[in-house]
Amino acid sequence: MRERCERCGAETPHDVRLEIRTESAASENAAFSREPYRVAACRRCGDESSTRMNDA
Repeated sequence: MRERCERCGAETPHDVRLEIRTESAASENAAFSREPYRVAACRRCGDESSTRMNDA
Protein backbone atom coordinates (compact mmCIF):
# COMPACT_ATOMS: atom_id res chain seq x y z
CA MET A 1 0.00 0.00 0.00
CA ARG A 2 1.34 3.47 -0.86
CA GLU A 3 0.90 6.38 1.53
CA ARG A 4 2.44 9.76 2.12
CA CYS A 5 5.50 9.61 4.37
CA GLU A 6 6.27 12.87 6.17
CA ARG A 7 9.93 11.94 6.71
CA CYS A 8 10.54 10.93 3.06
CA GLY A 9 8.30 13.69 1.70
CA ALA A 10 6.75 11.40 -0.91
CA GLU A 11 4.27 8.60 -1.56
CA THR A 12 6.10 5.44 -0.51
CA PRO A 13 5.20 1.80 0.09
CA HIS A 14 3.96 1.13 3.63
CA ASP A 15 3.20 -1.92 5.73
CA VAL A 16 -0.12 -1.46 7.53
CA ARG A 17 -1.36 -3.39 10.56
CA LEU A 18 -3.94 -3.11 13.33
CA GLU A 19 -2.94 -3.20 17.00
CA ILE A 20 -4.99 -3.34 20.17
CA ARG A 21 -3.34 -0.99 22.67
CA THR A 22 -4.01 -0.60 26.37
CA GLU A 23 -4.37 3.06 27.23
CA SER A 24 -4.68 2.86 31.02
CA ALA A 25 -1.69 2.21 33.25
CA ALA A 26 -3.95 1.20 36.16
CA SER A 27 -4.19 -2.59 36.22
CA GLU A 28 -7.81 -2.67 37.40
CA ASN A 29 -8.93 -0.60 34.38
CA ALA A 30 -6.63 -2.13 31.78
CA ALA A 31 -9.23 -4.63 30.55
CA PHE A 32 -11.59 -1.75 29.72
CA SER A 33 -9.10 0.64 28.13
CA ARG A 34 -8.07 -1.28 25.02
CA GLU A 35 -8.48 0.57 21.73
CA PRO A 36 -7.75 -0.38 18.09
CA TYR A 37 -4.97 1.54 16.32
CA ARG A 38 -4.00 1.58 12.64
CA VAL A 39 -0.20 1.50 12.38
CA ALA A 40 1.58 2.33 9.11
CA ALA A 41 5.34 1.85 8.66
CA CYS A 42 7.25 3.28 5.70
CA ARG A 43 9.24 0.58 3.92
CA ARG A 44 11.80 3.13 2.73
CA CYS A 45 12.81 4.88 5.96
CA GLY A 46 11.04 2.90 8.71
CA ASP A 47 9.07 5.88 10.06
CA GLU A 48 5.94 4.68 11.83
CA SER A 49 2.66 6.50 12.43
CA SER A 50 -0.41 5.38 14.35
CA THR A 51 -4.02 6.54 14.37
CA ARG A 52 -6.60 5.62 16.99
CA MET A 53 -9.41 4.05 14.99
CA ASN A 54 -12.18 5.47 17.17
CA ASP A 55 -10.85 8.98 16.38
CA ALA A 56 -10.59 8.46 12.60
